Amino acid sequence: MKFAVQLGAKFSLNVNLTVNRASRYFLLNDTLRGVARNDFYYAGTYLGKVKNGKFFPSFNLLRMLVKGEANKVVVDKKAAWLFICGRDVFRTGVVDVRGSRRKGDHVLVLNEFGECLGFGRIVGGLGGAAEKGEVAVKNISDIGDFLRREI
Repeated sequence: MKFAVQLGAKFSLNVNLTVNRASRYFLLNDTLRGVARNDFYYAGTYLGKVKNGKFFPSFNLLRMLVKGEANKVVVDKKAAWLFICGRDVFRTGVVDVRGSRRKGDHVLVLNEFGECLGFGRIVGGLGGAAEKGEVAVKNISDIGDFLRREI
């Protein structure tokens, strides 16, 4: 929930259906909750993990947050490709901003089709004229991370 608040999201989960297993969080439905053993490895929807006191959300959770109200930045095709390659978002690639525009706030990064590509932190201006090379959103996590780790 703290992560959702950082994104300005209006989001809630049934605490009774959220399970912590070895610092990994899962969302189970009523039926699965009733039959899941205490030592399961994976069950339901994986929400993320806590490592060294910091929460790392899953893309399942990010997709849930996109559906509701949250801080979002929509980027053009080129910026979307660069973002999933691990790059930051330049102001010139921002098509639309929904929610907060304050520096330091977290935002979901979406392509023009509304698909969540990851999330980042606002580090530059999102309004007005853009200067060449001005970084607007620092990449924190993107969908290309998994592929980059597999190389």
